[in-house]
Amino acid sequence: MSPLPNIQAEAVTSHRPQARWDADHPARSEALGPPPPVPPWSPFRHAVFTVLWTAMVASSMGTWMQNAASGWLMTELSHDPLMIAMIQAAMALPVFLFGFPAGALADIVDRRRLLLVAQLLTTPVILGFAMLVSSGRATPATLLALTFVTGTSVALILPTWQAVLPQLVGDGELASAVALNSFGVSLSRVIGPAVIGVVIATFGMAAPFWMNAVSNVLMMMAVLLWRVERTGTSALPAEHIGRAMIAGLRHARYNQGLRAALIRGFGFFPFAAAYWALLPALSRTQIGGGFQGYGILLAAIGGGAVAGTFLLPWLRTRLGADRLVLAGTVGTAAAMALYAVAHDVPTALAASLLAGLCWIVVLATTNVAAQAAVPGWVRGRSLGVFAKVMFGSLTIGSVAWGQVASWIGSPETLLAAAAGLLLAIPLLSRSKLRIAEGMDFTPSMHWPAPVLAADVRQDSGPVQVMIEYRIRPGDREAFLDTLRKISAELLRNDVYHWEVYEDATDSGVFIETYHTSSWLDYLRQRERKTLLELQLRAKAMRFQIQGKPMVRHLVRVSKDGH
Repeated sequence: MSPLPNIQAEAVTSHRPQARWDADHPARSEALGPPPPVPPWSPFRHAVFTVLWTAMVASSMGTWMQNAASGWLMTELSHDPLMIAMIQAAMALPVFLFGFPAGALADIVDRRRLLLVAQLLTTPVILGFAMLVSSGRATPATLLALTFVTGTSVALILPTWQAVLPQLVGDGELASAVALNSFGVSLSRVIGPAVIGVVIATFGMAAPFWMNAVSNVLMMMAVLLWRVERTGTSALPAEHIGRAMIAGLRHARYNQGLRAALIRGFGFFPFAAAYWALLPALSRTQIGGGFQGYGILLAAIGGGAVAGTFLLPWLRTRLGADRLVLAGTVGTAAAMALYAVAHDVPTALAASLLAGLCWIVVLATTNVAAQAAVPGWVRGRSLGVFAKVMFGSLTIGSVAWGQVASWIGSPETLLAAAAGLLLAIPLLSRSKLRIAEGMDFTPSMHWPAPVLAADVRQDSGPVQVMIEYRIRPGDREAFLDTLRKISAELLRNDVYHWEVYEDATDSGVFIETYHTSSWLDYLRQRERKTLLELQLRAKAMRFQIQGKPMVRHLVRVSKDGH
């Protein structure tokens, strides 16, 4: 049994900038003053970010060229709208299946090596399929298989790259880095499809696949040149991937900001998947313009996204995150309605520009909200959950709308998807996005290791932590309100069964208790306690009237006595 450390004194003497808690919103903190504006291009002052960003744009350009070629190739191999829509589904399904485990890997293994493995996995397969296309032996099945493998690589890269971004830029530059990342993807989406018509006409249908393989090699070279600076490495052993995934899911369940971003994404992506899945068929059968016209439409979507990247800071300042996502949702519905009535390239071009602008507005805003809501130790897993929701929605939406299109036609399906998108808006209005720039998830390390009476094995457990307080009876409601806010922090930090007990025979005595799965998990949880929890613990300490609260660490005794 040990006394609770003097958290209040540590809070006063800490040299870190402290956050101030909003009494109405326990998951939100505000900066002590407005942060200075960060130039949108400031991440480029970091050489490593610049090199990796450039390689990422080149790799994305190759991927978009391959995606465009795959969609058009499927229209030649099969005229079934469902098979054409399956290209989008085969790309998104692996991210839905593997994105979350990949995010867990990104949190527990070397992220640089994980990026390399992802590129090494897919490059030989792309080269093999390029040979099949060159020899005229490609089939719908082999095309879908290639797309699935490419999607698996994306599943590994997406949460890993997003988790790497904070390592590449300075404090306060994360939002700019995320925006530049979106800009790079959008830029590649413009250039790749815009030149693909010329590339195929000059070099043949296999050329985009060869070029994507080369872009992967360039990405591998850039990653090999990156030397990671290891900071803040834990002395504890790495988590097992299964245990890491459980901790990530528990964090997502209790993280209100992350959960809001996931809900808003789930209400948008299944419906927006309709135009991504049906555009190849619509371009061939209704809009016209051939493959070059299809490439121009894809480039216009990317152009709209590039414009949206530049407009985002201005729009976010004036509209705020929630109204910005609402505007993007309404705009996407309007773009799908335009696609449905488009019988010429100019009309479809206007729809594409609007669709790209609204896509990046919704995607970047929800992505930044998800990033801002999570601490570093669980960032990969949280972004893996975000990717799982996004690409799972795209998978379900692509297959569903492709099937509907085979029944009623592509234009009618797009109108139905637009109506569904608008109907979903009021259902999601309660999930508020909170891009809290002042939130500080820095580990506080304010909770010292307990003095043990005997050695405890790391796999011993479960562990129950009990904290006994004595307060004035008149402070009961304010004290319990503080403990409830503490519980939100703890439950996000991989603890379970958090409860408060009141002594029925001794007025003013309360016991806070929670569990971890093992002693090792308790030590990890202690390392991850944040400055946000530090503030709340200091507030709870002020209610104590006799000495310091007493802390007990109880380890379950197994049946054999160990």
